[in-house]
Amino acid sequence: MIVAVDGPTASGKGTIARALAEHFGLPHLDTGLLYRAVGRQVFLDGGNPDDAADALAATSFPDGLLLDPHLRSEETGGLASRVSVHPAVRQALYQRQRAFATQAGGAVLDGRDIATVIAPDAEVKLFVTATVDARAERRWKEMVASGKAVTLADIADDIRRRDERDSNRADAPLRVAEGAFVIDTSALTREQAIAAAIEAVETARRG
Repeated sequence: MIVAVDGPTASGKGTIARALAEHFGLPHLDTGLLYRAVGRQVFLDGGNPDDAADALAATSFPDGLLLDPHLRSEETGGLASRVSVHPAVRQALYQRQRAFATQAGGAVLDGRDIATVIAPDAEVKLFVTATVDARAERRWKEMVASGKAVTLADIADDIRRRDERDSNRADAPLRVAEGAFVIDTSALTREQAIAAAIEAVETARRG
């Protein structure tokens, strides 16, 4: 069983995907981490994330980079959004994601184009979303808790910019796949969102 979980930044898709993988005993891949690694590698190389050649060169990042704590930073998230607009970068990472999705026994993948590009044949397709305000508040609380001095307004502006890039890029834009279950987590607790996702998977499996 392939479970594809798509959605914008800070919507809760990663939390939901990890919970689904644990619940159903499936391996999980956060595909956004691959793009964050590319963005981070561009930075380490002193390159320009908006330059297609620099971004493509960074797709050869070493596997060890996936363990770099900097990948979870807001700065790297912004870089990931910028490198992901390049078709050559998406193609370079496609095979790695596709191989994970089609492994024996199934898998759970989360990202922005899983159900539309990476695994359009997924048995279960979820699209996790939330309002900009709800997503910004979550991200702001996380960053404040980690000791970072940021404003809620700046976080909201960054999320809007990422949404704009992700939804309007020419290659594999963020969109709801046909037949996907849409879960709006704006007013849901973590536990409620996970429960809704599990119910959606069970419903899809029953056909």
